[in-house]
Amino acid sequence: MTTTFSATGEEAIKHSIDLASCPSAQRPEGSHTLEFFEIERTAREIRDGHHKRIALQFPDELLHESVPVYRLLKQRVNEGQELYVLADTSYGSCCVDEVAAQHVDADFMVHYGHACVSQTSRLPVLYVFGRKPIDVDSCVKRILDVIASDEKNCSSVLIRHDVGYSYRAGEIIKELRDKTAAMATRIVYHALPTKMEPPSTQPRSDSSPMSDRHESSEVLRTASGADLIEDDGFIFYIGDESLTLTNILMTYSSNKVYSYNPTTDAIRLESGRTNKLLMRRFAAVQKARDADVFGILVGTLGVASYLSVITYLRKLLSRAKKKSYTISVGKLNPAKLANFMEIECFVLAACPENSLIESKDFFKPIITPHELKVALLPEGTWLGRYVLDFSHLITENESVKEDIENDDTDPDRPSFSLVTGKYRQVRRFGVEGTSWFVDSGNASAVVIRNQETSVAKISDSAAALFLQSRMYRGLDARVGEDTPSVLEQGRSGTARGYTEELPSTNV
Repeated sequence: MTTTFSATGEEAIKHSIDLASCPSAQRPEGSHTLEFFEIERTAREIRDGHHKRIALQFPDELLHESVPVYRLLKQRVNEGQELYVLADTSYGSCCVDEVAAQHVDADFMVHYGHACVSQTSRLPVLYVFGRKPIDVDSCVKRILDVIASDEKNCSSVLIRHDVGYSYRAGEIIKELRDKTAAMATRIVYHALPTKMEPPSTQPRSDSSPMSDRHESSEVLRTASGADLIEDDGFIFYIGDESLTLTNILMTYSSNKVYSYNPTTDAIRLESGRTNKLLMRRFAAVQKARDADVFGILVGTLGVASYLSVITYLRKLLSRAKKKSYTISVGKLNPAKLANFMEIECFVLAACPENSLIESKDFFKPIITPHELKVALLPEGTWLGRYVLDFSHLITENESVKEDIENDDTDPDRPSFSLVTGKYRQVRRFGVEGTSWFVDSGNASAVVIRNQETSVAKISDSAAALFLQSRMYRGLDARVGEDTPSVLEQGRSGTARGYTEELPSTNV
């Protein structure tokens, strides 16, 4: 934790990226900027949409390409259409940064590079994934070899891939389906959308043909685990090791998962890592069961249902008699979260790509909304599958609210912690007639809330309770206790030479 308490911005200014070791920053040899960044298609979408202000969002590893892309697009769009380059994203670079786009009043966005393809909430977006090199024939052969080796136990195959291989995905799926036509194996695939509209502008006609928006809903449904294949089905992920592969392993924990790396032309079974990943997450859930004060971290402002999920988490914690605070800190780091020492566990509401945070560098555990749901259940049972797309929690987990509300256990009953191996007294917030004080001999303990000397019971605020338990609580207000000082004329001028200072003399 060398950067845990780095108070200066020097690290952010001097931060550098090694493009040579970053796969998403590399383009195939001989490829031109026009082709790799789909300049013609992008310019056509901007012209045909009659957009006035267009935001071009680049991740850090592609920022060096922003100037040539901007110039090529500027030559092809209509007069009066303004382009803006968005560099530093508010949250994860895989999400569409609608917050930064609103700063320039943009009405259309172009997202470059790796994307989580989450449903946007305000602006239409055009995705330009880039084009990573891949040998289609070799990829198909490797996948077919695995299917043929265990055909009897493989009823279906789900194909997932890094977004950089979308331009060749159609060829791969066609060859796989042609060569498995005589087999009993079913090939399942959902194409990634290249354009997405916010929900408010989507047409409701059921008679319209399948569009990018429909494909998007299918992709999101599949990514969340809501469209599971059979338990004996195989999953093939095409791409390098990434968060996307980790999410697949968590979501499809009961299926065999293989990964094919186009760079090394190697395929391997990844399912062996699933148990270790789940055990790590289960340990985080146990820590969450011991927490009474939660911080809801806003990890995205661009996914369509993030406000509904935050409201849902607040109500869920309130029903469980837990205290919650909602915090928006942008990109997470230990230094930011260390400011909230009274919070015992954080819940991150983010896109599936950024939901899983390894919190060993953080002082408190960071869990997903699905893990919070599991932790708040009276018996803490794991409900079979893992959900990373938080938008499905509201509609699929109404029974969880009933389980929490119907928990008739004795509120004074101590809880056994699997983390410490000891019993702990649970603090219950929002319960009438229940107060928690640091000094049990002073039942009238109060804490000053503001400068008007209004007071509040410590039971109303977990932060106030934590403050009372600290040895140092800051400077005392001493309102009405000290005689007011006489007003004096202060110094004027700049700090390097105030006007009333005497000239220096040499001694």
